[in-house]
Amino acid sequence: MTAYATDRPAIHPRSTPNRAIAAWLLVCAAMVLAMAVIGAITRLTESGLSMVEWKPLIGILPPLSEAEWIRVFDLYKGTPEFRIYNSHMDLAGFQSIFWWEWFHRLWGQLIGFVFLIPFLRFWMQGRIAPDLWPKLAGLFLLGGLQGGIGWFMVKSGLVDRPSVSHYRLALHLCTAILIYGLLLRTALGLLDPIPQAGWRAEAASLRRHGRWALALVGATIVWGAFVAGSDAGFAYNTFPLMAGHWVPPEVATLTPWWLNPFENTAAIQLIHRVLAILSGLVVMILSARVLQARLPGRAGRAAVAAGAMVLLQIALGITTLLTVVWIPVAAAHQAGAILVVSMLVWLLFELRPVERA
Repeated sequence: MTAYATDRPAIHPRSTPNRAIAAWLLVCAAMVLAMAVIGAITRLTESGLSMVEWKPLIGILPPLSEAEWIRVFDLYKGTPEFRIYNSHMDLAGFQSIFWWEWFHRLWGQLIGFVFLIPFLRFWMQGRIAPDLWPKLAGLFLLGGLQGGIGWFMVKSGLVDRPSVSHYRLALHLCTAILIYGLLLRTALGLLDPIPQAGWRAEAASLRRHGRWALALVGATIVWGAFVAGSDAGFAYNTFPLMAGHWVPPEVATLTPWWLNPFENTAAIQLIHRVLAILSGLVVMILSARVLQARLPGRAGRAAVAAGAMVLLQIALGITTLLTVVWIPVAAAHQAGAILVVSMLVWLLFELRPVERA
């Protein structure tokens, strides 16, 4: 049976839902979403460079004595951030920023435990299908890699600059969203293994549209990370104009010219705005097309959810600018980006093609 057959697919024995494993993966995905929000707050409170040591597992416990607090504070005093921005800081001030970064790292390790322990249990019980095992093992390895990427990001702010590289920040965020998307997609496949809408021929065109929408949203997220990492969100806090201009004159001041989209704060924010509006339009058109097609199953509901979420996300982005990056709104904006990805992953799942028997 091909992906464009006109008959509904037969139910294969391996298509039995596995709700226990799916629920576990959804819990892990929710923890990754929370991790992204915690990471946003850590960055917005300027706490990310407070821990200058990386001690996986043995670093779970915070300092438990005054002598240990003094030791880690002395390590922080050697960083560019302390020397340039926080030389006035006392131990109490250091502790206030330390806790967010410590909690961010603790939560990341908790995700590892929540994934690994049930994975081993399901495996020993023989409940993991042969085609699912490499996917789960790959997710665990990707999670470990993400921890290394996080430290790679932090190190960029400990040598000669008082902030992390916005390129490494974008890599760290995008890897987190990739892990989240894979967890969600795998869980959906376990909950509902039989395609509902993908057997209709028109779903193929909608799938291509959905992939383009997801790619545009991904590009928007990358430039959003650039905005956050370069503090470009503080540069132009009006909308729709930027300091009275549709295109501010500062967008092309760097030499060579090709550095501007990646290094120039005016260009970075402008590109993020343009990508956000463009991706919003593409998602809204996709939503309308899916509804017009009247496909069976839950494709229509997923399309409505995607359209509504992208509108909310644009509103959160504008509010983040107008409030000069108020932390609660900015953290919600980062969560919104992941929820837009969620709705598109769900929609593409509902439009998935029928597998060959």
